[in-house]
Amino acid sequence: MSLQDVPGFRERRVRTGGIELCVAELGDETHPTVVLVHGYPDSKEVWTQVAVQLAEQWHVVLYDVRGHGRSTAPEPLRGGFTLEKLTDDFLAVVDAVSPDRPVHLVGHDWGSVQSWEFVTVMRTEGRIASFTSMSGPSLDHFGHWIKQRMTRPTPRRVGQLLGQGAKSWYVYMLHTPVLPELAWRGPLGKQWPRMLQRMEKVPAGDYPTPSLPNDAAHGAWLYRDNVRARLRRPRADAYAHVPVQLITPTGDIFLSEKLYDQLERWVPHLVRHSLPAKHWVPRTRPDQLVSWISEFVAANESALEDGRPVPDTAPTGAYADRFGGQLVLVTGAAGGIGRATAFAFAEAGARVVAVDRDAEGAARTAEMARLIGSPAAWGEAVDVSDEQAMEKLAAKVAAEYGIVDVLVNNAGIGLSGSFLETTSEDWKNVLDVNLWGVIHGCRIFGGQMAERGQGGHIVNTASAAAYQPSRALPAYSTSKAAVLMLSECLRAELAERSIGVSAICPGIVNTNITATAHFAGADADEETRLRKRTSRLYGLRNYPPEKVADAILEAVANNRAVVPVTPEARASRFLSRLSPGALRGIARLKPPL
Repeated sequence: MSLQDVPGFRERRVRTGGIELCVAELGDETHPTVVLVHGYPDSKEVWTQVAVQLAEQWHVVLYDVRGHGRSTAPEPLRGGFTLEKLTDDFLAVVDAVSPDRPVHLVGHDWGSVQSWEFVTVMRTEGRIASFTSMSGPSLDHFGHWIKQRMTRPTPRRVGQLLGQGAKSWYVYMLHTPVLPELAWRGPLGKQWPRMLQRMEKVPAGDYPTPSLPNDAAHGAWLYRDNVRARLRRPRADAYAHVPVQLITPTGDIFLSEKLYDQLERWVPHLVRHSLPAKHWVPRTRPDQLVSWISEFVAANESALEDGRPVPDTAPTGAYADRFGGQLVLVTGAAGGIGRATAFAFAEAGARVVAVDRDAEGAARTAEMARLIGSPAAWGEAVDVSDEQAMEKLAAKVAAEYGIVDVLVNNAGIGLSGSFLETTSEDWKNVLDVNLWGVIHGCRIFGGQMAERGQGGHIVNTASAAAYQPSRALPAYSTSKAAVLMLSECLRAELAERSIGVSAICPGIVNTNITATAHFAGADADEETRLRKRTSRLYGLRNYPPEKVADAILEAVANNRAVVPVTPEARASRFLSRLSPGALRGIARLKPPL
C-alpha cells in the first residue's frame, strides 16, 4: 500500500533554501503532530504502515528529505546536505504543519541522525515536544564515543571500536567519488528490493519506490557533507532539550548497541527499549513501533497540557530494556508458573497474551498484568491440545496484536501412578496437553516467528522429571522428557533464524498442579486423599513459582538452552550426567504417599 492510497492522505509543497519539500499528512490536524523522518536510502514511503496506524490517534506528518522521493535536490549537491540545512528544512515543515504547537519527532537511520541535531541545537527549542530515535546515533555523540576509546584504550574498548568499524564499511564506500552513484543507478538499485527481502525480511510491495536509484545517489551526500567533519570535531554542547525514547534493534547489522553506552550523559530524560529485530524496523515491526511511539507521545502530551514534569514511561522491572513493549504469549497462565511468568513479563513492560482453558482465570491474569505494568494484556480461552483452536488463536493474535516475540509453552497436567495401572486414556490425556500442546505452540507460533524473519524466543516448560526416572511418574516423565528433547532439536534448527529455544526444568514448585493431578488406579476417595497429601508436601517445600518465572526471563534474555531451576532439579541434572546409575537406584524407591 502506498501513502497516496490511504484515505485522508493530503500533500503539500514547502519551499526552503531554494528547494521544494514534498510533505504528506494523515489524521486529524487538531490532534498533536507526529513528524516521521526517513533514513537512507529511503523515502517517506518507508513509514507507510507506521503512519497509517499512528494516524488513528495523531496528526501524522511525513516528508521526503531534500533530494529524495518527490522533494527536489539542491544544486550543486556538494554542500547541500549539511545538518544545518537539514535543520532549516525541518523547521520549515514544522512551521507549515504545526505553527502554534510543538511536534513529536520520530527518526530512523539518517532520519534519526539528523533529528539528533534538531533536538540538540538552540534554534529548535520550543518546537519539539519529544524525540523517538531508532537505528541512527548523533554524530556528535558518536564522535565523543570514538575519542573516548582512542584516548583511553582498553581491550574491551578497542574491541568495540573495531566492531563498529567493521559494521560501518558502507560509510567508507559512500565517501568514494562517483562509484556509489553508478552502483545505485545500475545493478545495486535493481537488486536492492530483493536484498531487503532476503536479508531483512522486508515484505515485498510498494517499497522501495521507483525513485530509489536517485534517492540513494543523492543521499550519499548526507555522509560526505557531515560524517568526517562531525566525527573529527564533535560538538561539546550536544545535549538534548527534549525527552528522548531510544529504540535499539538488537540485530542491527550496521550499528552496535554499544554506541549508546553513557547516552544518559547527553539526554536528561531517556527511555530505552531494545527490539529483537534487524535494521529496517519501520517495515518489519510497525505494530511494535506504533505502540511505543503512541505511549511516549501520549505521556509527553499529558505532561505538556498539565504543565508538570515529563513522567517516566519506561518499565522499571528487571529486564525492562529487553522486554518492554514486546509481545509475550504464555499458556497455562491462569495459575501457578504460567501466571507468575505472565506477571514477570508484565512487570518488565511486555504486552501479554494469557492463554488457558480457564477463561475467567486467563482474564484475571490479563487484568492483573495490566495493573502490574503491562501496556496491554489479553486473556484467551484455548485448549492447547486442540490443534485447530491453536491455529485460530495464532491467526487472531497475529491479526490483532502482532507476531509473538516470546512464546512460553507452559500448560501442563499432572499424572501419577505405576505404568501397569496407567490406562491408554491416561496416556492420551497427558501426552495431548504436555507434549502435543507444546508441539502445536512451537509449530504454529514458531512458524510465524520464522516467517517474520526477525528472531524471537520459545520457552518450553519441561521438568526435572525429564531426566529423573520415577516408578511413580512414568507417563508424566515421558511427556516431559519428550519436551526436553523437542526443545533441544528445535534449538538446533531455529538458531539460523535467530530464534532461541529454552527448556525450563523446575523441580518441586508450590503450584496448584497437585490439586488437579490424576492418580492412575485410584478411586475417587483415594485420589482426593493423594491430592491433599501431595499438595501438603509441595506446600511444605514451598518453592514459589515466581522464582521459576525469574528463571524464564533470565533464560530468554541470555538464550539459555536447559535451565534446571530448583536445587533438587539442579542436583538431579548433575547426577544424570555424572552418575545416571544413582538416579536409577533412587527411581526404585516407593514414594511416601
